[in-house]
Amino acid sequence: MASWRDVEAASPHIAAEGRRLLYVTGEGKAFLATVRGDGPLRIHPITVGLVDGGLYAFINTSPKQGDLRADGRFALHTYHDPGHPAELALRGHARHVSDPSEREPIEADWPFEPDATYDLFEFELDSAVLGERTADEWPPRYTRWTAPAS
Repeated sequence: MASWRDVEAASPHIAAEGRRLLYVTGEGKAFLATVRGDGPLRIHPITVGLVDGGLYAFINTSPKQGDLRADGRFALHTYHDPGHPAELALRGHARHVSDPSEREPIEADWPFEPDATYDLFEFELDSAVLGERTADEWPPRYTRWTAPAS
C-alpha cells in the first residue's frame, strides 16, 4: 500500500490532476465505493482531504463506516468536471486512524467539525487511473500508477 505522497513522487501528473479533480467543487469531494461482506458494493458521496501527503476522510456512523472497519477495501472516484472532462479512480485499503495525535492536526484543517461519531480513515492506495480527454474526444487517454509490491 502507498500514500498520496507516493503517487506525487512517482507520478506528479496524476497527483496534480487528481488534486484538481478532488477539489473541483471547492471542497474535497468524491464517490466512495465500499464492500459489504454479505452483499453488493455501496456507493457514497463523501468529503475527502489531502493533508500532509495523505488522503483522508471522516466517516460518520453509517453503513460505509462499518464497511471500512470490517473490510477496508475501497474504490474512490472523483466528481465530473464538465469544463475539463477528466476522471480519477483510486483503489486500495482504508486504514482506521485511532491515534488522537494523528487525528487532531487533520481535524483542525477539515472543512467541517467532525464529532465523536466520525471515524478518520486514511486511504492507502494500490492504484490510480487518470482518464483525460477534451469535450469532443472519446475515448479518454488513460494514465495508470500502481503501488510497488511490498
